[in-house]
Amino acid sequence: MIVTEVMTQPAVLILLGPPGAGKGTQARMLEEDFGLVQLSTGDLLRAAVAAGTEAGRQAKAVMEAGELVSDSIVLAILRDRMAQADVAGGIILDGFPRTAGQATALDSLLSDAGQRVTAAICLEVDDEAMVGRVSGRTTCAQCGEGYHDEFKRPATAGTCDKCGGHDFKRRADDNAETVRERLKAYHAQTAPLIAYYDGKGVLERIDAMGAIADIRRALGAIVTRVSA
Repeated sequence: MIVTEVMTQPAVLILLGPPGAGKGTQARMLEEDFGLVQLSTGDLLRAAVAAGTEAGRQAKAVMEAGELVSDSIVLAILRDRMAQADVAGGIILDGFPRTAGQATALDSLLSDAGQRVTAAICLEVDDEAMVGRVSGRTTCAQCGEGYHDEFKRPATAGTCDKCGGHDFKRRADDNAETVRERLKAYHAQTAPLIAYYDGKGVLERIDAMGAIADIRRALGAIVTRVSA
């Protein structure tokens, strides 16, 4: 674990980056280093549906109809989650916002709570390198820890370093052709989002092609600086 300075105010971080850039890995490290909580919109939706909250019931009805959950429902679920005590130390947003319109709506939600986006951190990578990186990744089915056939293997083959689990899974769409299409979609969606946060003066960029430990230190330095 990296020893870091204590933040003087809660952080609201957004990690931007294409599939395979390491957002999930680095988010978990930020949780360890700063006491932040990673909020994934997919996880939040599932939890709200399971809990039967008002927003969760709305989301369930929409999903059962085979439609996309609206931004307003996602924001309502996010608002409910941010009101819980365990996120008082700060959050890392994963999977939201994806468009400039969603970013504007998020700003309004945060403003109502007396908060703002502390930093939108873009993990910059080479697209073709990402094809190879994503195509080889696996995840522990028990705890969600990520691994890679080449770059990050468990210390003991077939055993998760974190929880000791033995069941690993690979996403069906983690293949070269699909990854290239996902990268195209990412760039189309994220270009205006990067411009939005750059205009707000909160955009940070990191070369994410280096070692995981180096990226961790760079992220830690940014979080410490912007939260001071």
